[in-house]
Amino acid sequence: MTDVDHANTGYRRLFGGDGLSFGLGFPLTGETESTPDIDAELRLASHAETVGFDALWARDVPTYWPRFGDAGGAFDPWSLLSHVAAHTESVALGTASIVLPLRHPIHVAKSAATVDRLSDGRLVLGVASGDRDPEYPAFGVDPENRGQFVRESVDALRALWREEYPTLDGSWGHLDGELDVLPKPTTDTLPLFPTGNARQSTEWIAENGDGWIFYHLPESTLESYLDTWRSHASEKPFTIAVQVEFAADPTAEPEPLHLGYRAGVEWFREYFRRLEEYGLDHVIVGLRAAEPEAAMTTFASEIIDEL
Repeated sequence: MTDVDHANTGYRRLFGGDGLSFGLGFPLTGETESTPDIDAELRLASHAETVGFDALWARDVPTYWPRFGDAGGAFDPWSLLSHVAAHTESVALGTASIVLPLRHPIHVAKSAATVDRLSDGRLVLGVASGDRDPEYPAFGVDPENRGQFVRESVDALRALWREEYPTLDGSWGHLDGELDVLPKPTTDTLPLFPTGNARQSTEWIAENGDGWIFYHLPESTLESYLDTWRSHASEKPFTIAVQVEFAADPTAEPEPLHLGYRAGVEWFREYFRRLEEYGLDHVIVGLRAAEPEAAMTTFASEIIDEL
């Protein structure tokens, strides 16, 4: 799989240095139940890069299910990241994560390689099995086959990026060596990160992924996951997503949020310092704030610059 010396620009930006790196998840405006203002998203994306965040992560939510309460930013991730690439310089661009059972692997291979090329190699590809029950019948997909489809898709993606005129078979279709898929990515293969369990074993993720994206975990659980991950995957990176809301009092103790915390900036500084000591490699921050630009600046100056 990918190592730093042979990885694309995005992977090297996140994992080529020492210590913990930080990204932000779209929508940066915090609009999760409608369509965000794209001009505001782009302005915030540029600001995030300027103040020192290493990545911007777009989610793949094909349909809006009000009962789930989260449209995921509304925009198609490929189009959004291509647009963001044109308005930024060097920040890594991630998907967190492409729902493989709902997308044909040829389309994924072509779209991902296109974004990678248009961004000069900045794409890091998170992939998942999905978690919104009504979407599977909408796409004519049997949810019981999600795990198999993830495995088939990962194998197909690697071959489609690495080989010219590949011969491939899967439940998705057949290639007999007469067709190729262009463009190829900027490197031999794109960095590919299964997300959650993706209906797979830890051993499979360690062998077939270039790293692992997981959800927010309590600290003791995170330590256990990291120990298990290192035993299977050695130095391949481990990433989690954390919701962050700053309290007005910088010394405030944490209050639990869904998949994160509300706390003072001083507590968050020590919290992320502990995560770095555990060996965590990257955090996708979901920053909750009425004034997101100011919150980004605070996070960068009080946490990123201080670790």
